Amino acid sequence: MTGLLRKLRQIYGDMNLQSKFTIVLIIAITIPVLIVGIFFYSRLYDMVVSDTIRKEQDTSSKAAPLIESSIQKILDAYEEITELEFYKTLFHQPVNSPFQMLLDSHNAETFQKKVQELIDQKNITGLQIYMDFPTESVKLFHDELTQDYFVPMSLAQGTYWYGIFQGTGKSELYCPEFYLGEREKSTFGDMAYIVSTTFYYQGKAHQAYISLYSASNQLTKILRKNLTLDGSISYIINERNAIVASTDKSGTGIYLLDYQTVEDSFMASNGFIERTILDQKIYAGFYNIRQPGWFMITVLPSSSLLKQSNFIMLQYILMYLAVLLLASVMAHFLARSVSSRISSVIHQMGKVRQGSPVPMENPVYHDEIGDLIDTYNYMTRKIQQLMNEQMKAAEELRIAEFNSLQAQINPHFLYNTMDMINWMALQGQTSEISSAVQSLSRFYKLTLSRKKNINTIGEEEEHVSIYLKIQNMRYHNNISFISDIPDELTDYQIPKLTLQPVIENCVLHGILEKDTKSGTIVLTGWMENEDIILLISDDGVGIPPEKLSTIISENSTGSSSGGTNIAVYNTHQRLQLLYGKSYGLSYSSNPGQGTEVQIRIPARRNIRESQT
Repeated sequence: MTGLLRKLRQIYGDMNLQSKFTIVLIIAITIPVLIVGIFFYSRLYDMVVSDTIRKEQDTSSKAAPLIESSIQKILDAYEEITELEFYKTLFHQPVNSPFQMLLDSHNAETFQKKVQELIDQKNITGLQIYMDFPTESVKLFHDELTQDYFVPMSLAQGTYWYGIFQGTGKSELYCPEFYLGEREKSTFGDMAYIVSTTFYYQGKAHQAYISLYSASNQLTKILRKNLTLDGSISYIINERNAIVASTDKSGTGIYLLDYQTVEDSFMASNGFIERTILDQKIYAGFYNIRQPGWFMITVLPSSSLLKQSNFIMLQYILMYLAVLLLASVMAHFLARSVSSRISSVIHQMGKVRQGSPVPMENPVYHDEIGDLIDTYNYMTRKIQQLMNEQMKAAEELRIAEFNSLQAQINPHFLYNTMDMINWMALQGQTSEISSAVQSLSRFYKLTLSRKKNINTIGEEEEHVSIYLKIQNMRYHNNISFISDIPDELTDYQIPKLTLQPVIENCVLHGILEKDTKSGTIVLTGWMENEDIILLISDDGVGIPPEKLSTIISENSTGSSSGGTNIAVYNTHQRLQLLYGKSYGLSYSSNPGQGTEVQIRIPARRNIRESQT
């Protein structure tokens, strides 16, 4: 035990101030809240039972009149039917004819319309009048005005309600689903109000039943609204212990109470009794539906009440956790007011793991922590200064490498052009000399302009056009050049001397190595996502596979191709230095057919600079 206490004391001692304040405050709040919670829970179940019973009694007192009102609408519909002249003539007066004259009257149409109107109001789902007649001799069973409502007595025989009427001599009966036959339930509804009557035909009394059908789901909806507790059950029973309507048929079978028991307990128990069913305590409430003599019963299982009390307890726990969270927040800010400056220094120094150190704001107070912040800020400024110097040196090195690569562009073109101009001078070709000098002047103006190292694609296109024009002066116009770059690409940036080394390679090692010393070079381009692709193709001799892989590699500097291959490699290197490894040149070639060079650069708009 002593060792455990020592270990806990060590753990607590190693905690930061914020954690210590939080733990102390949480303990101070938790102990009294737990004591109140235990005291409250011991009385919670009884409070829930009492409150739920009271709410159920209030709800039942509102639900029972709605059920009685629903039944009264059926009785009112029956009264409306019995007041019709057609009904009075049929059942209140002796009839000797086979009803044909009765059916031909206007009263038959009125009867049909009224019944249809009652059915359309949704309280009544069907009407059947069962009459004790031979089927073939009664026009009522076949006429289009009455055949849907008048049926022979044989269709009622065999039903439970028919047996009740025969055995008890009742004049009316409220029938739940159990009393009805399959034909009635599937066609008309699962509840019925049936009245027994007689009529006289040719001097002899005959039995008849008027059955008004309805749906129990109307009562079920009322019962569902009657429930105030999840897991409780509400149902209606009649004097024969038959279930009229229920919110849960399987649950009703478990908690079904005898009608006589309910009736005996109704007045003596203030409408609520306590019972034990299947080793579970239940609370049952009753309400009398006076008109049919039914009872509405609501069963509250103790498990549901316990669940409700647990739910209330859960709410209490959640409230407690909310208070605890609030206390933790308060403890956090209290501890922060004491240790915030130390924590800020530790946090700021921890950022060094993710990047360069950042100085803090100058301290307000110049105590030991203020001196620590001043020292940290001095160290941060020194480190930042060293990092900036290192970045500047790296950038200067990159620019030097770029300029070095650009300086390696093959200068032989200038020598060869000057030799050609000298030859033209010896031949006296003054106009050709003028054209060559102008082209050469424009060529180097584009190369040596003060736009640093960047041209537009349009200027580079002009640059290679001039280069090929000068070369054609040397090689008797044997080189055709086709440029098909879209106008919308001409204003985008491209490093200087990107196209010329590739075009020069096409001329010297592609076209001029053919037997005919002639050929075509095509320049085109397109936009691909955020990049620009420039494609240069020629119909020269092509490149053997063993040399193709070395064109833009370091091995090209030692190949037999000479300066042009070095210029192509340098061009590729320049693009990768400027834009990254995903940019540059890529070669494909079919020996004997030609070569294609694809140049990929990022799509960047040119920012025009003034030339001085």
